[in-house]
Amino acid sequence: MMDFIGQSYGFFRSDPLSSFIGMFVVFFSVLTVIYSIGFMRGKKGLVRYYIYILLTIAASLGVVFANHLIVLMIFWGVLGLLLYLLIGFGENERVSYTAKKTFIIIGGTDAFMLLGAAFIWYLSGTFDMDKLSIALDNKIAVYAYLCLAVGAFAKAGAMPFHSWVPDTAEDAPTPVTAFLPASLDKLLGIYFLARISLDVFQMNGAMNVFLMVVGSVTIVAAVMMALIQHDFKRLLGYHAVSQVGYMVLGIGTGNPIGIAGGLFHMLNHAIYKSCLFFSGGAVEKKAGTTDLEKLGGLVKVMPVTFMTFFVASLSISGVPPFNGFASKWMVYQGVIESGKSGGHLWIVWLIAAMLGSALTLASFMKLIHAIFLGQPSRERKITDERIQETGLTMLAPSIVLAALCIAFGIFAYSGPLKAFIFPAVQGVVFSGVWQAGLATVLILIGIVLGLVIYLLGSAAKTREAEVFMGGEILKDIPDMRISGAEFYNTVQDIGVLKFMYRLAQEKAFDIYEVGTKVTFGFNKVLRSLHNGVLSTYLSWCLLGMIVLFWILLG
Repeated sequence: MMDFIGQSYGFFRSDPLSSFIGMFVVFFSVLTVIYSIGFMRGKKGLVRYYIYILLTIAASLGVVFANHLIVLMIFWGVLGLLLYLLIGFGENERVSYTAKKTFIIIGGTDAFMLLGAAFIWYLSGTFDMDKLSIALDNKIAVYAYLCLAVGAFAKAGAMPFHSWVPDTAEDAPTPVTAFLPASLDKLLGIYFLARISLDVFQMNGAMNVFLMVVGSVTIVAAVMMALIQHDFKRLLGYHAVSQVGYMVLGIGTGNPIGIAGGLFHMLNHAIYKSCLFFSGGAVEKKAGTTDLEKLGGLVKVMPVTFMTFFVASLSISGVPPFNGFASKWMVYQGVIESGKSGGHLWIVWLIAAMLGSALTLASFMKLIHAIFLGQPSRERKITDERIQETGLTMLAPSIVLAALCIAFGIFAYSGPLKAFIFPAVQGVVFSGVWQAGLATVLILIGIVLGLVIYLLGSAAKTREAEVFMGGEILKDIPDMRISGAEFYNTVQDIGVLKFMYRLAQEKAFDIYEVGTKVTFGFNKVLRSLHNGVLSTYLSWCLLGMIVLFWILLG
């Protein structure tokens, strides 16, 4: 299904998939460096920062072009260390905790990957990925696949290995978040998942269902968490998790159109999510806050940033004719196609994917209102001279990415799909019809008609009045202001959702926090046993000897 034919260079290999991933690794890296020139100006340790960025680029290319599994894992481990170091450039009090948490989650899953590699050696006697084609027809093969998939899930940010992503989004410098969790880590994590699912192993129906379950749960659960966030960077972090679900779901369909859709969505996500973080970083830089309660009305002083953020918001929400719609539409087709092999679970996966898009649009309506369109907060008036458009080094990357959101949607078939996706995925057949050009023309006609109606209305004499709500003038009663941050808080009081949100607040779904509690609880038990009483130690020695003899003699 995937074309693994390419040129070998010792432990490395180039093929259509790795080549296009490698090209975009360099592309996003260049944009991040340009953006960092403006955002990181005046920060301490900039020489180290740019050295870490360059090392991250090199290690990422090593992962993409590695053909030897152990070589790939060496570069993979280096990326985990570099992520830890780059998060450390954040300036709030939580950054140390977030960096440590990220390193432990990524490092812990790296250990599973090494175990998976050992299983592969046991089954095949080689680590060369182009020589592997392991059927999932025995327990060892299944364990090997799951161990490697865990590493891919953690890197991409799929549930349940996701909790480091929103924390990093909130605490790390914005360029770091756009560079790794938003773009490179998605490219690398989904690339590796695609490689093991389509080349290294021969997938079966049960494993495809497993991937679709992970994808569907990730889509819905993460977007539900995004709805109630008050920090816009953390909200964007949860959406970075939710969108991974579409990629995993597409690969899990096991058919060419779904797989191509998943890979296309991987690329599109890196584009629009980097644009969102770059635009959000401009707001953070000028307004000095990421708290939605303290923002509002910025469209008047940051119109270019608003437009790039608005375009990327429509893209991630799957609104046509932007790129996010094109790739989600392919994933939908893949899900429907998977239903032709029997069973009715495809309906569940399709509902989850479409619900995720609807809730994504809802959360970005909240975000755009709270940051740009709503009434300005008392803490941050839009008349403040410090709030204005950023410099060209921060605007240019956002503009380029917003333009790609439009171009990759309108010219999806003749552009990115034909150039990057179809050479890597063979046999893609569309089962539905979508004319992006016609839809774009109709949308433009609607915009023109709306503009004409607006101008005609403006030509008539109108009465100007102060902004009011319920008859009360907002300028006189600032407490009447609606920030938008509370738009969907009521969902936390709905039946089972109330229980789930309470568990989430208690970190019950955070694998790091759960693991920490289990580990320290076990340590507490061991400390209670080591009480310094000799008779207690002798009793444990005797019990240990009995167990040992039972194992050896049994």
